[in-house]
Amino acid sequence: MVLSDVQSLLQCEVFSGIKFLDRRVMYGCASDLMSDVLAFSQSGALLLTGLVNLQTIQTAHIAELNGIIIVRGKKPDQRVIDSANAKGIPLLGTPYSMYEACGILYRAGIPSTMKCVEPSASSTTTHE
Repeated sequence: MVLSDVQSLLQCEVFSGIKFLDRRVMYGCASDLMSDVLAFSQSGALLLTGLVNLQTIQTAHIAELNGIIIVRGKKPDQRVIDSANAKGIPLLGTPYSMYEACGILYRAGIPSTMKCVEPSASSTTTHE
């Protein structure tokens, strides 16, 4: 899948990087904690986040992500857009919540950057 497909699926507005919408999306990751993005993402991933600041752009650049989707209809300010443009990072925005956007992309075939970790028998709890 490429970013233009994601744009269509998530009804995204493009804030920067329109010329990069042919980039391939290999994985998806979602977080508002940029330390988690650095720890658990993979190069080529698409980041979904509600965090709209320069730290998000810098994290995507360091992690070699293929794009950022800002969720919940948030809009970046001009400094964030300028930084994304300078670093060649596509920056898009969707009206969907992070939960909904992740579900749509997962259902469309974009896997997570994280491997599923099975809970151990001693760590499972029951809810009564």
